[in-house]
Amino acid sequence: MTDVLIDAEAEAGLARLGAEIADHARRYHAEDAPTIDDAQYDALVREHAALEAAHPQLVRPDSPTQTVGAPPDARFAKVAHAAPMLSLDNGFSAQDAYDFTARVRRYLALTPETEIALTVEPKIDGLSANLTYEHGRLVRGATRGDGTTGEDITPNLRTIADIPAHLAGDGWPERIEIRGEVYMTRADFAALNAALAANNERTLANPRNGAAGSLRQLDVSITAARPLRFFAHGWAAASAPFAETQHEAMAELAGWGFTVAGIALARSEEDALARYEAIERARPDLPFDIDGVVYKVDRLDWQARLGAQAKAPRWALAHKFAAERATTRLLAIDIQVGRTGALTPVARLEPVSVGGVVVSNATLHNEDEIARLDVRIGDLVEVQRAGDVIPQVLGWVGDVADHEARVPFAALTQCPQCGSEAVREAGEIVRRCTGGLVCPAQAVERLRHFVGRRAMDIDGLGAKTIEEFHGEGWLASPADIFRLHTRRAEILAREGWKEKSLGYLLAAIDARRAPALGRFIFALGIRHVGEVTAKDLARAFGTFAVFQTACEAAGTPPPLGEVPPEGAEGAGPGTLAPAEALAHLTAIEGIGPVVATALVDFFHEPHNRAVVADLLTQLAPVPYASETRASPVTGKTIVFTGTLENLSRDEAKAQAEALGARVAGSVSAKTDLVVAGADAGSKLAKAAALGVEVIDAAGWAAIWEAR
Repeated sequence: MTDVLIDAEAEAGLARLGAEIADHARRYHAEDAPTIDDAQYDALVREHAALEAAHPQLVRPDSPTQTVGAPPDARFAKVAHAAPMLSLDNGFSAQDAYDFTARVRRYLALTPETEIALTVEPKIDGLSANLTYEHGRLVRGATRGDGTTGEDITPNLRTIADIPAHLAGDGWPERIEIRGEVYMTRADFAALNAALAANNERTLANPRNGAAGSLRQLDVSITAARPLRFFAHGWAAASAPFAETQHEAMAELAGWGFTVAGIALARSEEDALARYEAIERARPDLPFDIDGVVYKVDRLDWQARLGAQAKAPRWALAHKFAAERATTRLLAIDIQVGRTGALTPVARLEPVSVGGVVVSNATLHNEDEIARLDVRIGDLVEVQRAGDVIPQVLGWVGDVADHEARVPFAALTQCPQCGSEAVREAGEIVRRCTGGLVCPAQAVERLRHFVGRRAMDIDGLGAKTIEEFHGEGWLASPADIFRLHTRRAEILAREGWKEKSLGYLLAAIDARRAPALGRFIFALGIRHVGEVTAKDLARAFGTFAVFQTACEAAGTPPPLGEVPPEGAEGAGPGTLAPAEALAHLTAIEGIGPVVATALVDFFHEPHNRAVVADLLTQLAPVPYASETRASPVTGKTIVFTGTLENLSRDEAKAQAEALGARVAGSVSAKTDLVVAGADAGSKLAKAAALGVEVIDAAGWAAIWEAR
């Protein structure tokens, strides 16, 4: 029951946070005009990441844990980075720093006595830039963009004196990407704003915005006139190694002519935290803005082994500075309706400055949290803008009599968007609208999810267009997307639409009429079915028809006489009794009772089956097929058991998945290979009994090294 409650709350939080984070990312990365500061944005992302870490089956297509930056601005030419420009995981406490080194130690299978040296450097608050050097000469400069593709701003970057046109010294690789931050000092920013004001021009909000706006100018002369500087903090895609440690590499960069922030070497967590505290104390006196420090594993061979997750390297952590609090008035409690119908209360506050940032709303999570805090409209409340949560109400303060005279919050029984009944089922922590696709809030969110990058990935059909077309009545359900060609004349009559742009959109839609099965299942937006779970279901069932039949069979008995005896040839999930069919679902690796129940509930609803049937008249999901990799273990199921010398279980799993294999936790008749280390135990015995191939750690190392 606890797991169900947590899952429900997590889903509500993810549904609420997704659009807000995406909007702020666009404002920050693409428009250089953020409406919140880094700490508030980090707080949003951290809450989102924490929810996803605990509930990976709920990963959304627009998840900030899976994406970096924002798409490149169409005004600039696009340039692909030789290696992804990832973001950094954030920490907000001393314990986060200890947890970081613990994860490193666990992943690398290091003993407790093994020293993990870290570099510690200030985290500059600027605009990320990537500089490509060939034979020591600067040939290209780009913004981060979405992490894989950035904006080509080479002429602009050449105007910055801190960026050498040709590398100094020697020892540099023939080709290398240097990465760092373009920034303004506080003094330069103040002088620039004074000059802009004197000329009756619009002033800039802060040094970071000033640097970003100055750099991303089509008129290079404007960039050249701005006081921009550059700090190098790393590199990528070097054609040859040039150092063995992070601090040695940064010294090399300094020798090549780059300015680097003060890099300190820490031999322990305590040493790293002491340097963090020293930098925080010195922060007011620094000539530039920083928002924390960055810890990096010093040994480069360890960095290579640690690798990266979807968004961030495992070998680095940004330790942000602490949170602050303030008191203000609770003006209202609004209810937001999420993609799955979850009703989430949000506090609307009298605007208050918290640590230099104006806060006007904060999360209240759910009606139980409101009852626990006992906050009422009109109360004075304490608000925290912390690193580990989004701006939140901590409780009411002030006169008890005034508080008691106010009306307690009453949970809504109707959806504020469509008027449908809002119910809270047994065991649920959130209240949900029952309107489904008839609810405007859910319809738009479900359509946005359906076309998202990790779902159907329909380019050109963004949130604004979906809202526009939904408002016109052209998009009521996902299948309507594939009927937009019948609206050609109406769309062209709208402002901003031309034959060319509409042609691109319709071509992008037609290109998705044969989606991968896993993508299609994920796109349906079934509760608790995230991207990974959808792929597991696709792998297990092969075709959508078999998948749907299995889900329906788990909730509805087949016609009398159609259930073959157990073990009979042809017996499958669609011919099993409901209890057996449900057991068949839960037996799939990664599919537990909560997911199985959600699948049954989804296909039990007539309107959901109608939506699916309508969709299948417009598209045909491609049956699942494993990716082909140049690896002897591609498509195989592997079990690791025992202690693998110099290789943690996490790293072994990552290696296997990189080779196209699936890692299972137990040995069965479906297991293709067992990798046995010291003290393998019962799994090794079971593999022998089943005749499963077994290799030792050295054999696995040979497979990995031959990749």
